[in-house]
Amino acid sequence: MTEKTDVVRKENTAEEAHYEYVASIRFNDAKKTYYFGTNTRDFEDGDQVVVETIRGLEIGQIVGDLKEERELEIRLPLKPIIRKATNRDLEDRKRNVELAKNAMEICQKLVDKLKLDMNLISSEYTLDRSKAIFVYVADERVDFRELLKELASALKCRIELRQIGMRDKAKLVGGLGNCGMETCCSRFLNSFDVVSINMAKNQLLALNTQKLSGQCGKLMCCLKYEDDVYKELRQGLPKMNSQVQYQGKTYRMTSLNVLTNQVKIENKEEAIFLKIEELFPDLRKEKKEE
Repeated sequence: MTEKTDVVRKENTAEEAHYEYVASIRFNDAKKTYYFGTNTRDFEDGDQVVVETIRGLEIGQIVGDLKEERELEIRLPLKPIIRKATNRDLEDRKRNVELAKNAMEICQKLVDKLKLDMNLISSEYTLDRSKAIFVYVADERVDFRELLKELASALKCRIELRQIGMRDKAKLVGGLGNCGMETCCSRFLNSFDVVSINMAKNQLLALNTQKLSGQCGKLMCCLKYEDDVYKELRQGLPKMNSQVQYQGKTYRMTSLNVLTNQVKIENKEEAIFLKIEELFPDLRKEKKEE
């Protein structure tokens, strides 16, 4: 009992540790940064450092200057910066990349052997090679208990299998979007917002899921960017194909473009293009007053 109690006490002490300074650290050229603590100012912007993460020891790069912990509102306990990365650490990281490729081949052979319905995406080792991490995509939960046993036996280390979704896969793989630029997820997005088909409806886009989907097969993240603007511009306007009155005649609203401020109305006799305020003058007055 005493030994277990001492272990728990040490863990709690580590979690409650406070540091005088905080560094923002980025891993593997990712866009997102994470906070780590230190009690010295021996670290500078651009330094490669060894840090303790929930996965184990890893090498990251400091981004920006150190800040005092009291300046930042950090609620979660910080993990420490262990040291500046030595030449030995950097060589180990380079060697780990090659070893991870070999581990990936071993894992793929075992997946095929066990006939598991999973698509391996990447593999990597922690700096001290105490753990190998494999990332995979699967439509459903996979019973990989036997895979874990055989991998641990083959690689002689702890194994972590992490399932990700299609959007996370697209972020890892990268590529070009329909706009011709690098996909948003791999370029700057740190997290994914919910994207719904209603956002496409708000922008009056043709509901063609193939054209509205990104490389991940899900609705494109960019549908979210202008959704609030479209909602505001369409506020108070009737739905498409609604009947409207203009100069004493009844028409059907067949086209609307809130960005160019143009609406198309038509009946059996004619089709007319108007500015939105020409058809709905009261609506525009209300918005100006607001």
